[in-house]
Amino acid sequence: MNGVEERVKDVISDQLGINLSDLKGDMHIVKDLGADSLDFLELIMNAEDEFGIELDDNEAAEKVQTVQDLINLVALKV
Repeated sequence: MNGVEERVKDVISDQLGINLSDLKGDMHIVKDLGADSLDFLELIMNAEDEFGIELDDNEAAEKVQTVQDLINLVALKV
């Protein structure tokens, strides 16, 4: 696992209470991990804080559905 992937998964694990070893890239953040819209926005904000970046909320809402989508979006900004 690369550094960005590991750190994004840590953010997701911490926020949603999902065991880190259970997180897979193809897991849908809402359907598989049970995140609601508030959880999703908090994930985006926590990822921004973790990496010191700014993500466009509209872009994130359109592009991020899976764990891997969030990893990919963050990787583009760091």
